[in-house]
This record gives sequence, structure tokens and C-alpha cells, in this order.
Amino acid sequence: MSVEVENVENLKISEKVDKDDDGDVVDPWNVTSKSDKGIDYEKLIKRFGSSPIDTELLTRFEKVTGKPVHHLLRRGLVFSHRDMHTILNMHETGKKFFLYTGRGPSSGAMHVGHLIPFQFTKWLQEVFDVPLVIQLTDDEKFLWKDLSLEEANRLAYENAKDIIAIGFDVNKTFIFSDLDFIGQCPEFHRNILKIQKLVTFNQVKGIFGFGDSDVIGKIAFPAIQAAPSFSSSFPFIFGNAKIPCLIPCAIDQDPYFRMTRDVAPRLGFFKPCLLHALFVPALQGPQTKMSASESNSAIFLTDTPKQIKNKVNKHAFSGGQPTLEEHRELGGNCNVDISYQYLRFFLEDDERLEQIRSDYTSGKLLTGEIKKILIETLQPIIHEHQERRAKITEDKLKEFFTKRKLNF
Repeated sequence: MSVEVENVENLKISEKVDKDDDGDVVDPWNVTSKSDKGIDYEKLIKRFGSSPIDTELLTRFEKVTGKPVHHLLRRGLVFSHRDMHTILNMHETGKKFFLYTGRGPSSGAMHVGHLIPFQFTKWLQEVFDVPLVIQLTDDEKFLWKDLSLEEANRLAYENAKDIIAIGFDVNKTFIFSDLDFIGQCPEFHRNILKIQKLVTFNQVKGIFGFGDSDVIGKIAFPAIQAAPSFSSSFPFIFGNAKIPCLIPCAIDQDPYFRMTRDVAPRLGFFKPCLLHALFVPALQGPQTKMSASESNSAIFLTDTPKQIKNKVNKHAFSGGQPTLEEHRELGGNCNVDISYQYLRFFLEDDERLEQIRSDYTSGKLLTGEIKKILIETLQPIIHEHQERRAKITEDKLKEFFTKRKLNF
């Protein structure tokens, strides 16, 4: 099987891509916008050189898989891709690929924004019946955050419990901590070194915006996030087979994989394919994404029903009008209303969502009422997640982290 040629619209590896002319900043560590509407994703597609997910791709997705597309795809919340047609071609002809995604463990509690890519990944795993590797970048968080190595590693295993609670199949899923795995798997380390040798200091500065005062660990790290894209990093799973991968992730992680796609052909590997999700915005508005370090910007998976209610009522930015009379006359703005935006992610019923949009836009539905709908949507989701997480034993955790063959 030949390695496909990079699309001509993709940006050059040396081009800096973290900020556009309108002030949107999107990189793996910062997501901010000066616009009231938040990040302009159409511009981001053009700037990053990816492809929009269109009706043709969704139709083909359903035809090839025989399954209706996920609501995140239907609603354009997973909105961009790199070479998804390649993945569909492989599935259609019975050829194998694997999934790869990850999490940077910066806090003990994940928030609902972290649920989205993992829930979508679980759906992909089930639809395509493929193995999955999940990287926990505790080394990255040690380098970027004020964390000791021991604390970063501890947080990785705490976050893994939340990830496992989403319902991944242990027989098809391998989870690893960078701090532990690099010393256990020489093939993984060798791929890291091969990547590092092919990317210059100028290129990595251009891609990620590193400056002269950044520590050298940051400059070397992107190769570590790139290496799981290659099946040879996991010989205990794939043996000597070269198998492509599909990476579902938020769009801010794309710079890592543009770099990876540039070096892959020179190493004789497949370029990773990608599916990009929008950010779940902060409660305060769409100008930035949820942050695990800002407790009032996010709904955490550890929050009680009362905390969820208080956070939504107090902090969720409203698209409603200043007075009841004006709202009844002019209606609300769903484009900026955080309660509606969250419902797009978490309310699966399309008809009900459309009714809420129509009623809020017309002024029939009030801000307090749409917040109540969101609260009643999130509370059972988080409660059920907490119940599943509480049942995860140390033995179950160890099973996901054990190097082994996966069923595929």
C-alpha cells in the first residue's frame, strides 16, 4: 500500500499558524478570540489547510459504515478532516487502521469539554471495530505547568479512570503514560528520535511559536506526541505491520500532526488522518474554550448537581435580551448563548434541539428556561459518569495500561 501524497493546500511545515489577522489564537496551549462569536472556524480551515466535512463526505460515511453519522458530525461540531476519504476507502475494502487520541493531564478532574472527543472516539471505535491507543502526556504537563513529575504522573492515572468510565472496550484499547511507557518500549523511543532528526529548530519554532526562552524539553516534545501515529511504535499490538491511523482531536492539536504528516513519508510511514472537533466554549462565552485550571469556566465531571445548577445559572453567558419585554419581542441569539451551544454538544435529539432553537430565537423561550434545560441535560450525564468511574478498580486500570495484543 503506497503512502498518499500531501494535499497541495496544506500549509508548509515552516509556516507559523497560531494567530490570524483578526486576532484568533489557536495552538495546543492557547485558544482565544476577540470576536463575540468566538473562533472563526471557516478561516481556521483555510489557515490550517484542512478540508471541511461536507454533505458528500457524510453521505459516503453512512454508505460505507451502514450506520447513521454521529450527531457531532451531523451538526458540524466535528467539522474538518485530513484524508477521511482514505479511511473510508480502507474500511470499504476490508483493510485495517487504528485510532489514536490523547489527553494532557493538568488536573485531577476532567470537564465536560474533555468528554466530547473521547465519546466521539468511542463511537468511531464501535462503528469501525478498530483498536485504539490513548496517550497521556504527563511529560508535556510537567514541562508546561507548575507540576512535579510525580504529580503529573499521578494525574495521568486519575484522568485515565475518567476515560475508562466513558466505556471503552478493554480488549481493543491500550492506554499509556509517556513518563512510564517510553522506558518500556524501545520502538516507541526510536520513532521519537527518528522524528526529532527530521524536524529542525526553525521548523518547530515556526509551527508552535517557541521562543528563545523556552526550555529545550518543550522544543523536543512534539516528536513524542507524533510517534503514536505510527503503528511501529506499538509492536506488541501490530507486530511488523504498517497500519495507518485516524486521529480524532480538537483542532488546536492539529499543528502536531501537520508536522507528523510532513515527516511520515520520509520515514516510510503512513500519514495520519484526522477528524477535527470544535472547542466546547467556556461558560463565560465563546471567546475561549473551557479550562481545567479555571473552575468557573467549566462543568467538571466531579461537580454535584447543585454545583452544575449554580455554575450554569451564574456563569453561563446569555444570548437573551436585557429585559423580558425586549426578549419577547426580539428573541435570543443562539450563536452566542452558551446554554444553547452546550445543548448542541450534549442533547442528541435533533427535533428537540431545533424546537429549542426556534423558541429561543423567537422569544418564546426565556434565558432562565434554556438554562434549566441545559442543567437537566447535564446532571444525569455527569451523575451516570460518576457512578461508572466509582466502579473502576486498580486491577481494571492496570489492565488498560498493560502491554498486550488487542482484538482486531
